[in-house]
Amino acid sequence: MPKLYIKEYQKALVGKTLLIACREGILRDHFSHIVEDIRFLDRQGVHTIFLHNLSNRFANQKHFTRLAFKLFNTRVVRIPSDRDFYECVLNYPARVSKIIFLERKYLIGPNGLRINSLSTQKARQGNFTYGDLIGNLNFKRVIDQVCQKIESNEIERVHILPAGKHTIKHELFTIEGTGTLIANNFVETFEPLRTDEDLQMVSHILTICHKEGYLKLRSKQYVDAHRQNFFAAKIDGIIVGCTEKLPIDENTVELGALAISTKFRNQQIGLLLIRSFIEEMEKQGYKTIISLTNNPKLKDLYLSLGFEEKSPAAYRRRQEQSPGVTMYHRSL
Repeated sequence: MPKLYIKEYQKALVGKTLLIACREGILRDHFSHIVEDIRFLDRQGVHTIFLHNLSNRFANQKHFTRLAFKLFNTRVVRIPSDRDFYECVLNYPARVSKIIFLERKYLIGPNGLRINSLSTQKARQGNFTYGDLIGNLNFKRVIDQVCQKIESNEIERVHILPAGKHTIKHELFTIEGTGTLIANNFVETFEPLRTDEDLQMVSHILTICHKEGYLKLRSKQYVDAHRQNFFAAKIDGIIVGCTEKLPIDENTVELGALAISTKFRNQQIGLLLIRSFIEEMEKQGYKTIISLTNNPKLKDLYLSLGFEEKSPAAYRRRQEQSPGVTMYHRSL
């Protein structure tokens, strides 16, 4: 069960309006779970609009009754069955900060894994599959419309989630997420750890990345004892990645513990972290940065930011502590 960070994520959601859209078959299959997630949002001070296209037949009357009874604080809107469901959702006449499409599946990348996040530019490239995501409709057309709405600032973000138990809750209140986020307008900051909540989220992100095999284990106790050396990248005030400052000598510092929340990968968070770390170390008077990693995703990023793939003799002792791990070196 993913860990919920309700207080932290609530700050970015309270008072905002979310539009949740779900087609008839999916709603019938996951009715109770969807209703409970929407009620959870209501308890967190989030305004909700729920759009569906349940047909107005006798077998569905119990669903209409339960929606009215359970979602009394939610604006529930039925889209007629003869209307284009996605056109109606994307052109619904209300200002909303997010649209959540509850589907059968999320977007799947070429490697067969879930795509956690996309910019509109990458979404238009369409390097993904979707299975039964949007039935037999022209999915490319729907994605293009989503991108147009985001780029024109009519919608801030769109989430595509697989309907199921706690799907919405885990997408909006956990580090891992459950679906695919399409967005452009992230407010990014880079700052030291300030609170115990910051420490908990950084520790969680580090644990996830350790399990993926690219980081040494850093316990919550370790992060707490060295919190003055940790820096966090935040999007809209929520921690999405971190780095650790490891002084080598009076002129050299190591960039360690570079880790990114799975939910916000492919959003250039690594670039933000490394650039910001370089700027901060320059301010602190360091002349050289080194970093050791075998993560293939970081190699091109380091080289593009002026690092060289080399292990100078001056840092032989540090290299010997991580045999077989590539060292990157950059002069400031």
